[in-house]
Amino acid sequence: MATQARPSCAILLTTVCAALAFALACEGRYTADWASLDARPLPKWFDEAKFGVFVHWGVFSVPSFGEHSEWLWYWWQGIRRAPEVAFMKKNYPPGFKYADFAHSFHAEFFDADFWAEIFQAAGAKYVVFTAKHHEGYTNWPSPDSWNWNSMDVGPRRDLVGELAVAIKKKSMHFGVYHSLFEWFHPLFLADQASGFKTQNFVARKTLPELVNLVNVYKPDLIWSDGDWSAADTYWNSTEFLAWLYNDSPVKDTIVTNDRWGSGCYCKHGGYFNCADQYTPSTMPTHKWEKCQTIDTRSWGYRRDMKIKELMDLPSLIKDMVYVVALGGNYLLNIGPASDGMIAPAFEERLRGIGAWLGINGEAIYASKAWRLQSEKTTVPVWYTAKDNTVYAIILGWPSKQTFQLSSPKTSGATNVTLLDYPNVPLKWKPLQQTLGLLIDMPLMPASPANAWTLKLEGVA
Repeated sequence: MATQARPSCAILLTTVCAALAFALACEGRYTADWASLDARPLPKWFDEAKFGVFVHWGVFSVPSFGEHSEWLWYWWQGIRRAPEVAFMKKNYPPGFKYADFAHSFHAEFFDADFWAEIFQAAGAKYVVFTAKHHEGYTNWPSPDSWNWNSMDVGPRRDLVGELAVAIKKKSMHFGVYHSLFEWFHPLFLADQASGFKTQNFVARKTLPELVNLVNVYKPDLIWSDGDWSAADTYWNSTEFLAWLYNDSPVKDTIVTNDRWGSGCYCKHGGYFNCADQYTPSTMPTHKWEKCQTIDTRSWGYRRDMKIKELMDLPSLIKDMVYVVALGGNYLLNIGPASDGMIAPAFEERLRGIGAWLGINGEAIYASKAWRLQSEKTTVPVWYTAKDNTVYAIILGWPSKQTFQLSSPKTSGATNVTLLDYPNVPLKWKPLQQTLGLLIDMPLMPASPANAWTLKLEGVA
């Protein structure tokens, strides 16, 4: 998997930097520094979308073993973690190399249109697909990853391209996950050994691949990762982002996260991830996203996963509602099998979310955080708002027919409905003169998601 030096890559980097130098002299353009880049308004589609699907798929989906299976190569040969070493010794012959797994990555059942149908049925408004994970294998025919890409070895298909077309046909936004570094790439290891004083890996691999992804597939989102070993100056992150925002074919719609070098998390970039499964206790002041995986032990597929290790539908809805109430987006991960099949348990969870959003999506999509995010009552309540309407999402059905909300300020125009029955006003009376409500709740059957939404009009 060694990458030979290619003059065209260096020329590309020089060209991009030259374009950025031109940008510095142009009024109204973003310059290659964080003060300028961080001031760029986030394209509004992202905040309105609220819910997306994350897909981890690659050569790691072949062994599909262990906690964080997508890291198997590193566990096995990087730090020689005991479970992975034992697994490989037991199941594969001496001399077997990680690269040999690629020959079994057939993706024979991969149907991009079927995946897109599932994601649309889930209610997702955007999809983030693994173009390249830390193993370095690219799910598209990268000209800078010779014989370590999905066209040269394995499926012999352009997986990124097929899914991009299918997702866009369903009017969802398409995004790519891209790891800046690769565990065992010799150019990266050489740069690392120099204390990152050299940038051969960035010039010959990282930046050319990022530019190629943008120019060929025109994604609406770049989910950067694998940045933590070095500062953003090593990755030339600000130069790339300035080109992306000024001159790329997606300059008006592209959204980026905050993983562009050590010290950038929760500080620089488009929206903030901060950390995997980021769970703030109070509402952040900057747009953020929580990435969460249905399989609580891995982002990649695991052949040995058990149903008890998967998040159930009520837990997923509870998590999503909390995130949206605090102004965030919810990016939910699945790991398909190497043959391209999405596990039935994952599909069932996704379609369950979509069924709930089919009724309650009004309280989620394009909503805003309200002046109060939650309140304590007989069941947990999270608030969202849109225009002049407040939504109280209740997690669990109240044990008594009369349900109390203490926070909304009522008026003579206050109207209360349940989104399950939007044309049936519910009886209510004020808790105090103009603060709080006592609502007569209807009889309701059990809900698989264990969550319902009260729509409160004419409240403040």
